[in-house]
Amino acid sequence: MRIKRNGYLTAGLILTGIIVLMIIIGMFWTPYSPLTMSAKEKLQAPSLRHLMGTDNFGRDIFSRVLKGAGTTLTIAAATILIGSVCGTIVGALTGYFGGVVDDVLMRFNDALTAFPSILLALLVISLVGPGNKYNVILALGIVFIPSYARITRTAFASLRDANYITSARLMGASNARILLVHLLPNTVRILLPALTIGFNNAVLAEASMSFLGIGVTPPDASLGYMLSEAQGMFAAAPWYSICSGLVIILLVFGVGLIGEGLQRGEREVE
Repeated sequence: MRIKRNGYLTAGLILTGIIVLMIIIGMFWTPYSPLTMSAKEKLQAPSLRHLMGTDNFGRDIFSRVLKGAGTTLTIAAATILIGSVCGTIVGALTGYFGGVVDDVLMRFNDALTAFPSILLALLVISLVGPGNKYNVILALGIVFIPSYARITRTAFASLRDANYITSARLMGASNARILLVHLLPNTVRILLPALTIGFNNAVLAEASMSFLGIGVTPPDASLGYMLSEAQGMFAAAPWYSICSGLVIILLVFGVGLIGEGLQRGEREVE
């Protein structure tokens, strides 16, 4: 399958690529230590020395944003990995084989999706404990499984009786081969946009949880927790909340453009 590029996809790839490149650089190098405090440089406005200014402890906001964005990106990517892989496996098996297991799992999915995902994540966090990014990944990963299971199940169920699948069965192809070789590649065009939507939802969910103090907490930095810190000093240092929030907006916007481009782009089967 070849996806032709369009304006949305190109703009999204460029914007997201720039942000991700900066985040990767920030994982290994920052202009200042994100934890270093300086009483002499408290609440300084953006300048050449501090591109995004400093906070009430004199910490360089640009360095903290790079580290925090790295944490947010890692959590979102790991969340989507868990949710998409587990959800695809469940959806593929139930959609292809059907039967009682399909009915039971889909009704369970319906029950889970009836609740807001953030509430389910809070429930899982309350069981495993807050403050650890691995617990946040586990909580969000579990919450995202039902949505991907439903999407995959619908795609596989619509294709399981197609002529080429019937021909593959008559030729003696195993169920595993049919699932992996014949069905899965033909559901990519449905799964790719879902991945971009899920990634944005994971970014916003992590930011919301950290903002409320039940996600990532110090010494780890995340964009959501930085926004929580910044709200108390908006009058004295508005650049703190603006810069932290702007990175979230740009990241979500860039990935959203990629998803829109994937949906709008022309697809051709080679």
